[in-house]
Amino acid sequence: MMKKLTLFSLFLAAVVIILGAYTRLTDAGLGCPDWPGCYGHLTVPLSEDKVAQANAAYPERPVEAAKAWNEMIHRYFAGTLGLCVLAIAVIAIKKRHEGLPLKLPILLLGLITFQAALGMWTVTLNLLPVVVMGHLLGGFSVLSCLFILYLWLRNRDHTQFTPSKVPLNVSSTEKLTAEEGSTQRTLFRFASLGILVLVVQIALGGWTSANYAALACTDMPICEEGWQQKLDFAGAYSVPEAENYEFGAHDYDERMTMHIVHRMGALVTFVYLLALGVSVLRAKAITNEQKRIGLFMLVTLCVQVSLGVSNIVFMLPLAVAVMHNAVAAVLLLSLLFLIFSLWHRLSASELAQSREVNHRTAFDRAASAPAAAMSSASTTANFSEHALTKAPGGFHG
Repeated sequence: MMKKLTLFSLFLAAVVIILGAYTRLTDAGLGCPDWPGCYGHLTVPLSEDKVAQANAAYPERPVEAAKAWNEMIHRYFAGTLGLCVLAIAVIAIKKRHEGLPLKLPILLLGLITFQAALGMWTVTLNLLPVVVMGHLLGGFSVLSCLFILYLWLRNRDHTQFTPSKVPLNVSSTEKLTAEEGSTQRTLFRFASLGILVLVVQIALGGWTSANYAALACTDMPICEEGWQQKLDFAGAYSVPEAENYEFGAHDYDERMTMHIVHRMGALVTFVYLLALGVSVLRAKAITNEQKRIGLFMLVTLCVQVSLGVSNIVFMLPLAVAVMHNAVAAVLLLSLLFLIFSLWHRLSASELAQSREVNHRTAFDRAASAPAAAMSSASTTANFSEHALTKAPGGFHG
């Protein structure tokens, strides 16, 4: 039950991220100027009377039905996701004594609650860039936690777990050699740092998008001539005072700086993840599943770079820009899958070795028990014979 609900929630989270990108890219972030409804209604006002009332209540933001529906559909899916996460947390609490994880569902519930608050602030603070970027990162965080929870539950169907989340029925065949263990640990550290690199790049992309800087540079490979003299890092990563941040509040030089930093980050991320993927494919002490994950990650990485270049060359087509967000999420999940696979194999090997040591210790104790018993019996017999011959009133008078 919990695994199916988690899988459904994972699908919903991906849809919410895609819808959020579509809403942002169609300039519909303020399609409904209030929250959680739309002009005071649960749906978009369409009748003449309701539209007139909405326009009178919000004269600065007249009803645009298409943008309003983009925003409300995003909210409907996000609200459904919130209810699913709440159900997962309730199940986890009720069945916490059955070996189900508890901390991760509670963390998810906290994240989704904070996401709802960020969604509200996105509207009430008129698309404040810090809030918009935080909302994006929060969505990726919810997606990642759901994916990790699903992997844990899927693995639990095949192996039982201790409270420390290490499989119990691990056979000695799962033990790693010294070379295999070293390779797995090295790749685990390599991939774990890759998560940090990728998250920073996603944040840079979110900041660029939130400040409408995606088209600040349209030349390749970096920007138009003389870009070096226009860089303004302090201004690019500050929040200027404004009543409304729709369509951006930074000047061109600041937006250009955001865009260039995002491109540089993309280059660093590409090189790092490329090196990681190639290392996984070339490693000998690696499973076929891990090689498949590494290959999938490399393919996704190349698709993501192609989409990023297409955004610049073709002037930010809506479909390409939305796919750029979606593929970033897929790339993040593939990296998490690789980390989980490496961690699980290392944990299984350590447990198998621990059990073998315990088994050998128990066997040695069992083998030494008869000899100890015989020695004890012999000592007792010798003591008895000696005592009897010397004791007063013994058999010898």
